[in-house]
Amino acid sequence: MIEGYVNAYLDRRMNALIEEWQLATSHDLEDFEGRVTALSDDIERIRSAEDEIGTKLASLEAKAARLEGMIR
Repeated sequence: MIEGYVNAYLDRRMNALIEEWQLATSHDLEDFEGRVTALSDDIERIRSAEDEIGTKLASLEAKAARLEGMIR
């Protein structure tokens, strides 16, 4: 009897409980590996862009220093 009541309660409240407790569902986990791979790829692209930006910034700073030296 109590088991039936608990099961009925859980059936009625399952969506709210999942949201409230921030539980993962099987749907959330279906493509988890793919999403992690995509994030890893994004991280690598960002790191590469940071390196490229750093190189360009160093070049611009060197040019600015040379121009500044020409002005003085």
